[in-house]
Formats: sequence, C-alpha cells, structure tokens
Amino acid sequence: MSTAIPSRPRQIGQRRAFAIVASQYNSEYVNGLVDHARRELEAISATASVVTYEVPGAFEIPLVVQEVAARGGIDAIIALGVIIEGETQHAALVAKSVTHALQQVSLANRLPVIHEVLLVKNEEQARARCLGEEINRGTEAARCAAHMVQTMSTLRSAR
Repeated sequence: MSTAIPSRPRQIGQRRAFAIVASQYNSEYVNGLVDHARRELEAISATASVVTYEVPGAFEIPLVVQEVAARGGIDAIIALGVIIEGETQHAALVAKSVTHALQQVSLANRLPVIHEVLLVKNEEQARARCLGEEINRGTEAARCAAHMVQTMSTLRSAR
C-alpha cells in the first residue's frame, strides 16, 4: 500500500458542489471512506456542497454516477466502495466493470469522477485503507476531487 497521500490542495474560495456515490455493501469500511471524504472536503472548502447517494453494491455505483453527472450542477463525483476478494473471480469482474464504467462516465461528461472503489484481499487491508487516520482513501479521494476541480476550472477559464 502506498503511504504517499497527496497533500491538501489550496483552499477553494468559491462554492463548489461535490457528490459522493457510496456502496452500502461492506458498510463499516465504506462509511469510513465517506466520513473522511466529507471531512476533508469541508476542510478544503467551508462552503462546499456535498451530497451523498447510497447504492446497494459496487456494481450499482456507475449508474448513479452517470445519472448525477447527466443532471449537471456538480463539479466532481467521488465513487466509494469496498470489494473484498473471495474464492471466485466475481470480485475482480465487478471491479473491472466498475473501473471501466466510471472512466467512461468521466470522459463522456468531461467531469472529474474520482474512483475509490477499492478491491482488497481481506478485511485487514480494508481497515488499513478505510478506517485509519494516517492513510485513508476517503481523504485521498476528496483531495483528488478538489485538485481536479481546480485544474478543470483553470483549463476552462483559459478558453
């Protein structure tokens, strides 16, 4: 596991809208990601609007991400979920499908979609990435979302 978490981006002065789409499956771990992401977004922008949508499992995340993107009014979407490998290939198939779908939604809508739907080998890995304070992928996702919003804003204002 990489321990090099991105640094916190500069404060966002203007009001920005973020959506989090989170799986209810493996809720203890996903809730840790959501809590850390929300906290970090609020630290980066006191005026940020953060709406969370829950879906049953990781496979359902891209559909809701697509719907949120299509409605507009959102500056970035964070997809959060935890897939724990089992004895079959199901986890890998779901993870690959989700990854591909999230990238397609991002590109089609020219919208940052931050992918933190984690595929882990066991609960120990999930705890380390989702519940820890020092390294937390929810914090990392929020920082990435804020950075991408700033980058896209810069690119779009340079037209």
